Amino acid sequence: MITGAKRVLVLAPHTDDGEFGCGGTMARLVESGAEVHYIAFSIATRSLPPGFPPDTLAREVREATSELGIPESQLTVHDFDVRRFPEFRQDILELLIKVSQEFKPDLVFQPSHHDVHQDHQTIASEGLRAFKHTTILGYEIPWNNFDFAYQAYIALEERHLEKKVAALEKYASQMHRRYANAEYVWSLARTHGTNVARDYAEVFQVYRVVT
Repeated sequence: MITGAKRVLVLAPHTDDGEFGCGGTMARLVESGAEVHYIAFSIATRSLPPGFPPDTLAREVREATSELGIPESQLTVHDFDVRRFPEFRQDILELLIKVSQEFKPDLVFQPSHHDVHQDHQTIASEGLRAFKHTTILGYEIPWNNFDFAYQAYIALEERHLEKKVAALEKYASQMHRRYANAEYVWSLARTHGTNVARDYAEVFQVYRVVT
């Protein structure tokens, strides 16, 4: 049912969050013919390592989502100040309501409500408010989730994981982070897959299912 969605929206507080949380699922949905839109809310200019131009992550997210099969016309990039999303809560809510009215997604992926990063929490809270009549799944960011309910598993094939890894490798500016390596991505997907007798999977917290 979920993988049969036709209009899919991915909410990424920062560029690369969507790819980490549901990159393989995005690849599977695109492959099935779904129209997948991706919104990144910050290019995290203040968090870039020295030597990278301010627009680095704006360029990298375009390249990454392209690897997943998402055309640039279905990518929206905002530049809310990193780590200050709570100050812009109403602006973010109004933006999301506009997207809900215009795009009318039948499936939304967003951070888990249990994600401890303040920017992720803001997107999770306002996403629940803006998409009250839509199926919503919270994706896993393991290093930020101190609590997570493994309620939905989306099985993936090797080719979906290959696209996810290729997308994440476009983020050259983030390669210094410990979790930004292919071995970790493959291992996590393999572990989740094993739990449901599949080769690979991504996991999600279920907030609402509308059929």
